[in-house]
Parts: sequence; structure tokens; C-alpha cells
Amino acid sequence: MNSQLLYQIALTLVPEIGHISAKKLIQHLGSAEEVFKVNSKELLLIPGIGMRIINSLKNQKVLQKAEKEIAYIEKNNITTLFFQDKNYPNRLKHCIDGPTLLYFKGDANFNIPKVVSIVGTRTPSEHGKSICEKLLKAIAPTGALVISGLAYGIDVCSHQAAMNNGLKTVGVLGHGLDRLYPAQNKKVAERMLSTGGLLTEFLPGTEPDRTNFPMRNRIVAGISDATIVIESKASGGSLITAKLAFDYNRDVMAFPGRPDDELSRGCNNLIKNNIAQLINNGKDFTKALNWEELEAKEQQVQKALFIDFSTEEQKIIEVIMDSSEHSIDEISLNSKISISKTASLLLSLEFKGAVKSLPGKLYRIA
Repeated sequence: MNSQLLYQIALTLVPEIGHISAKKLIQHLGSAEEVFKVNSKELLLIPGIGMRIINSLKNQKVLQKAEKEIAYIEKNNITTLFFQDKNYPNRLKHCIDGPTLLYFKGDANFNIPKVVSIVGTRTPSEHGKSICEKLLKAIAPTGALVISGLAYGIDVCSHQAAMNNGLKTVGVLGHGLDRLYPAQNKKVAERMLSTGGLLTEFLPGTEPDRTNFPMRNRIVAGISDATIVIESKASGGSLITAKLAFDYNRDVMAFPGRPDDELSRGCNNLIKNNIAQLINNGKDFTKALNWEELEAKEQQVQKALFIDFSTEEQKIIEVIMDSSEHSIDEISLNSKISISKTASLLLSLEFKGAVKSLPGKLYRIA
């Protein structure tokens, strides 16, 4: 049995410990296993940790339950993503209340350069469905990963439209991976397992309780670069997701509608209150996020990889391909090339016009 996973799951089962406290404990002690094994005196030195939490940690029942969960996970080919893992969604790491542990089934990379969440009403109009389909068709050339909640309406429409346009899509669930709610979306969910997948923070056996869905919404909001709202009433889950995304400093965009249209009130209010940027089509979205320019640059660099650059230069470019800023230490570490050699290669790539140096010894694709 994977002892590391045992303690990671057990930590999420301790009633008094939430995601923030769990991360604090691991930050001080290094690992979930050490949290359970360290003595009480050392635990008491950690700010905010008292005897109530310590007594819960010493309760062997959480470890016994974790053992049962591991058996189910292994039997059903479920992947676990602990917040310290390389494959854990990096964008969620920047959310203070991001889940400590995620359960995933499917085939998707959460750390690709472009990830977008699409949400909206559960009772969309035909116009809303059409907007959704046209949006995904416009986004398709970017290769973005599409996130939604696999609920009725715009959620399932976005998953279907993503797959129909060759994009991977992931549904974030408000329950365990041993069931599906709503059951009517089962066929779509099954198709998604090979073209994206299903993600949740809830253990198998967890029912789709009402209180779970706001928690689900924070993952949808935090896991992506931007959240798009397509049709929403004056209140509802999609607005919660949009406001969470705004609080996480993510881009929020919404399609406007007629002032007297009930399904447009939520979107119009988001725009009116400067929470969401108004967009009319997919091109507005890709332009706002600069994805059109990034896509062109990536294609240009990919083409040049096999023509103008050495093998080591290719490694450097692959590390900084996401167009964000990278330090020389980070580039050296991820390319597995020494610092001195990396510096030389970066200078060469700068002369070739492939890399741009920035203040503070940072680099990005030119």
C-alpha cells in the first residue's frame, strides 16, 4: 500500500482540519505522514493548532478509513492529485482554499498553457446553446482545456461542444467518482473519460449534497485562466463561480442580453458591476486573453524547433513555451542543463530573436 497516499487521504478525513490548516501543517512539517507521526509538543508549536486538532490526528479511525479508500481507488483506476504533486493543477495552488487532494479519472493535463471554464444556466435558450457551440468552435484552434461542472444546460453543452471540436474537457463534480449526477449526463461523462475526464475533491461514496456544489464551483473558478458565463438568471451557481473567479484574480467574461430577458440578468449584472468583461463571440475572448497572438508565436516556434535550434536550445524553448516569465534557475532546473550552459544558450536564443530577456534576470518567448 502507498503509505504516502494513506496519510494524504487521512489528513483530509480529520474533521477539524480544513484545506488551509492542512497546508499549514504540511508547510511546517514537510509531509502528510509527518503530520501524523510528529509528537504533540511539536504540533503545539504551530500557530492555530490546539489539542482538539492534535487529538483528532491521533485517532486511528481516519487511517483505517483511508486504507479502505485506497483499495477502492486502486480497483477503479482513480488518480489522486495531492497539492504538492507535479500533476496537481498549478492554478489551484494559488487559491488559498484550493483542495488539498483531488481525485481524477480520465486523461488530461491541467497545467497546459490555456485553460478556460464555461458556466451558465441549467435551462438555456436555443440562442444560449448556439452561443456556446459557436464559442467552442472559435476556441478550438487554441487547444485549450475546457472546464465545466457537468450539470444540466450550459455545462453539458460546453462539454459536448468541446469534444465535437477536438478539445479536451473536464467535468468538476460535487460528489464522489462512484456515481454521476445528473444521471442523464452519463453518456457524455463516459465519452469525456477518453477526451478529458472527471475531477472531484470528494471521496467515493459522497452524495451530491446541495452544500457540495459551491465547493465544486471554487475549483471550476480557480483551475482556469478565465471563466465565461453564457446566460444566467439574477442568481445561481454560475454567478457564484464568476464571483469566485473574480476574487481569485482570474479573467471573467460574459455574453450580454436584452435587459428584460430573465436569462440575461445575471450576465448583464456581472458586466454592469465590472466583474465581467463583455464579449460577443469567441474572437472577443481569444483576443482579450491574447491567445491569438500566443498561438501564432507557438506555431512559429514549433516550426523553428526542427530547423534553426540545437537540441539543447529546443529544451530551453520547450520550458518557456507557455509565454510566461521564467528565471534562469527555473529554466536550468526544468531543462536539466547547468546554470552556466543555460545562460549561454539563452544569450544565443536572444540573438536569434527567439527569447526576450526581462528585468530581474527573467526570460520569455520573444
